[in-house]
Amino acid sequence: MSIKHTIIVITGSSGSGSNRVSDVFSHIAWREKISHLIVDGSAFHRYERDEMAVRVEEACADGRYLSHFSPDGNRLDLLESLFSEFSSNGSGQYRHYLHTEDQAQQHGQEVGTFTPWESLPSNLDLLVYQGLHGAFTGPDVNIKRHVDLTLGVAPIVNLEWIQKIHVDIKNRGYTLDAVRAAIQHRLHDYVHYITPQFSQTDINFQRIPLVDTSNPFDARDMPENDESMVVISFREPRDHDFAFLLKRIDGAFMTRRNSLVVPGGKMEFAMEMLLNPLVHEMMERRRQLQEI
Repeated sequence: MSIKHTIIVITGSSGSGSNRVSDVFSHIAWREKISHLIVDGSAFHRYERDEMAVRVEEACADGRYLSHFSPDGNRLDLLESLFSEFSSNGSGQYRHYLHTEDQAQQHGQEVGTFTPWESLPSNLDLLVYQGLHGAFTGPDVNIKRHVDLTLGVAPIVNLEWIQKIHVDIKNRGYTLDAVRAAIQHRLHDYVHYITPQFSQTDINFQRIPLVDTSNPFDARDMPENDESMVVISFREPRDHDFAFLLKRIDGAFMTRRNSLVVPGGKMEFAMEMLLNPLVHEMMERRRQLQEI
């Protein structure tokens, strides 16, 4: 953690909708005139797509689990190094993983490959990580200790799967059978490495659909925002002004002293109401430190 070089992470599985939070941060950064960079956790996968497929087959043959959810499928040591270096002096190395054909064409590479490593831009005010392991802690790696604010995005699991199915088929060219197989294969690692992080995050956003999602593999449509509610839970409720939030967010109500519920269509607005003051305070502390 570092006041001078702030790190915020958005942790969520594929299909969780974590990109909605990163969009909110982009809006906040624009208003607050903050120089920021969003780093994609996929850039820290251990293998490119073709090699990963081979490695997964080898692991299955040996009775081992291997997926992008597991530490073995990623270079979490490099992710921790990035966070450590940035929090210390504002430097570090990052790259991109090319998920789609459009991304690949922009870089003149194949889909499922990495771009070369490059240095972070100089004079960044804020580093934002969006990916699978932003709050991960383990025997050899402790990502969370370097982070100033951790956010979890964890919709009800059937909704998460529906969103993943639609994104992977529409944007990444997978078949339904391929996405189903990936979900089944990752379940062990999801339980052991993804869900424990949501006990470590500062704020969690959990979207709950109000329509039938009982069979995610037969859902023709993704539930709309207005067909859901969002439970927002806080690790330290004393740090937040719930009276202000209840007044500003139409339809919001409390279910526990640390749980705020908002209509799904108000999710981004609620995020901005919550996160803008936190980011503003972080940046003010940073500016004051720089003036000393």
